[in-house]
Amino acid sequence: MDLEQFRQRFTENFSEFGELGASVSVWQHGVEILSLAGGFRDQENTVGWTSETPVLFWSATKGLAAATVLHVLQNEGLAIGHRVSHLWPEFAAAGKRDVTIGQLLSHQAGLCALSGAVPVNDHEAVSSALAAQEPHWKPGTAHGYHPRTFGFLADEVVRRVTGLTLGSYFRQTFAEPLGLALWIGIDPDLADHVAPVFAAKTGLPKGDPFYTAFLTSDSLTARSFASPRGLHSASALNTTEARTASYPGFGGIGTARALAQFYAMLADGGRLGSRTFFSSATLALMESTLATGADRVLLMDTAFSAGFMRDPLGPDGRKLRCTFGPSLRAFGHPGAGGSLGFADPERGLAFAYVMNQMQPGVLPNPRSLRLIDSLYAACG
Repeated sequence: MDLEQFRQRFTENFSEFGELGASVSVWQHGVEILSLAGGFRDQENTVGWTSETPVLFWSATKGLAAATVLHVLQNEGLAIGHRVSHLWPEFAAAGKRDVTIGQLLSHQAGLCALSGAVPVNDHEAVSSALAAQEPHWKPGTAHGYHPRTFGFLADEVVRRVTGLTLGSYFRQTFAEPLGLALWIGIDPDLADHVAPVFAAKTGLPKGDPFYTAFLTSDSLTARSFASPRGLHSASALNTTEARTASYPGFGGIGTARALAQFYAMLADGGRLGSRTFFSSATLALMESTLATGADRVLLMDTAFSAGFMRDPLGPDGRKLRCTFGPSLRAFGHPGAGGSLGFADPERGLAFAYVMNQMQPGVLPNPRSLRLIDSLYAACG
């Protein structure tokens, strides 16, 4: 596989696309076939970025959270059709008795925004607010991205079943056994090793329905991205307090190599080395679309499996966009500003890209998309 164009485009990201520090990792059939890193951790260009530099990757955390929930369900013999209220009785309030775990994971529960101003660093308060919240649409009849509440919903399911936080379960089940530099709540003594993230230097594009709604304070889009309250800026996530807290919807920290290695396990039959983590039935849930079409929060067509994002298809069965490459089986999750991780079981491929200089938007931008195009061009 000739990846020279891939390497060239990675270099161009720094000279032509405003990259500061970044790394990318590609795995195939459980083996890393490419690792690139460059740039700087800081805006003064004094501390170099390496393949071992961990950084916040925002909503790319949701893929890790989804896999964690599915692993818990697999171990307990629970189906995604199981009612959330059976595990979390308080959740039955306000017409949510029949909401399933599958609807929760696929952003169909209608709980993308909270009616009250609940602080993001108070898990119990957020959990209580979600249990009491009336859905913004009848669950199961529509879908809309849950940018911040998703992590709290997933976390509560894990807590109710295992007694552990989602971050702790992920660490004990995946990160430690596999030696992955991945955390959903990093150890305090490692917090200073994390590269800071920096807000986008350019403003939001004008005229796009999503960005217009995002800037309209009373829209469902704006309210979804604003609740729970707090930790809305890049600088706020650079603190030790934020890095060590468990935020499964947007607080994941790690290296591109570790994120890609996790997806490599998902792309290769749920196995890595001599260990098998997922059954074929659970893996099928990751690549089977549960919700697709008009997204009430992102205001574009989106598609979701059981917690992972998928590329939506048009009436002709072709992808409307190729966030995760050309394969119809691929799944993963992007993060705000440009980070991305995904698995392609069809080719046994896994890809991850992380960086510290954000760009506007919640979907991947040309810095990673150009790399993905080059990767698949090399695959033939």
